[in-house]
Amino acid sequence: MKGKLILEDGSVYMGELLQDNIKTVGEVVFTTTMTGYQESLTDPSFCGQILTMTYPLIGNYGIAQKFMQSHRSFVRGFVIGELCDAPNNWQSEETLAAFLEENKIPCLYNVDTRAVTRHIRSAGAMKGVIVPADTEEESEIDALQKEDLPRNVVEIVTTPEIYTLETEQSNAPHIVAMDFGVKRSILQNINRIGAKVTVVPAHTSADEVLSLNPDGIFLSNGPGDPADVPEIVEEIRKLAGKRPIFGICLGHQLLALAFGAKTYKMKFGHRGGNQPVKNLKMGKVHISAQNHGYAVDPASLEKTPLIVTHLNVNDNTIEGLRHTSLPIFSVQYHPEAAPGPDDNMYLFDEFWNLMKGA
Repeated sequence: MKGKLILEDGSVYMGELLQDNIKTVGEVVFTTTMTGYQESLTDPSFCGQILTMTYPLIGNYGIAQKFMQSHRSFVRGFVIGELCDAPNNWQSEETLAAFLEENKIPCLYNVDTRAVTRHIRSAGAMKGVIVPADTEEESEIDALQKEDLPRNVVEIVTTPEIYTLETEQSNAPHIVAMDFGVKRSILQNINRIGAKVTVVPAHTSADEVLSLNPDGIFLSNGPGDPADVPEIVEEIRKLAGKRPIFGICLGHQLLALAFGAKTYKMKFGHRGGNQPVKNLKMGKVHISAQNHGYAVDPASLEKTPLIVTHLNVNDNTIEGLRHTSLPIFSVQYHPEAAPGPDDNMYLFDEFWNLMKGA
């Protein structure tokens, strides 16, 4: 069935609907990763968004349960170029089309996704709707301009209950991970360094976190505007100085807010597995995987105890922060490499050393 993507500024992109008579609304964003479509689809940080893949060949290695980053997908829609129906990979368990159908993920394919990407880079991220091709456009554009997208999406993606990843290592450190939309690969990498990980819901109080007697506290990635969850920021503020803290992505932004900095919405965000980041201490550039639409305002750091440790080479946005006196640090990107490079795995070792007091 013919379909189309309509953006709120009136732009229209034609394609084919995988499912008939679909209509779905969300913020349209793009990612530049060439692989990792399953990881992106199941990354909770894409909650509420229509995800566009710039790379044209999607589905060519199929789907496997082991690559799931959450128990389900939270995207509102999927816009791609070629939808491969004959994957070739020894790990493949089913086709991407079957996965999309099973998980009720609206998909528009045979789209010029690079044209969509170029437009968003120029005009900025905006709301969009996927509809059948014969849908009247003017009314949809008017509705998009009036529609308010859900806020505080952390509530949608966080775990409803506490759970634990055990380790066989003796004298293992105990890390409490606050789940704002955490990816499984992040937890697996923390567990990999030999740590026991207790994952708690996003709105767990500081007192409850500390009652678990952790050696360190991890603040996870997640979707949405960090300013939408001031109550979480307040609990993070209470945790400062009590245990070493490591934050990534949304956790990084929430840490910045907890110490008095501000965040802002970026024009089109950073989403991809090829973002160059300069480590100011090491004087090296690492390639990173990223997925965020907000960033820390550098001008707001002046009167805070935070210093910049990493910068994005492309646009000079802040990619990392460290507290001047407390064992607290954060990065804006994903060090766990799922999907993406593994240049930044050293950050988990840094967290380990902070917990040991090194």
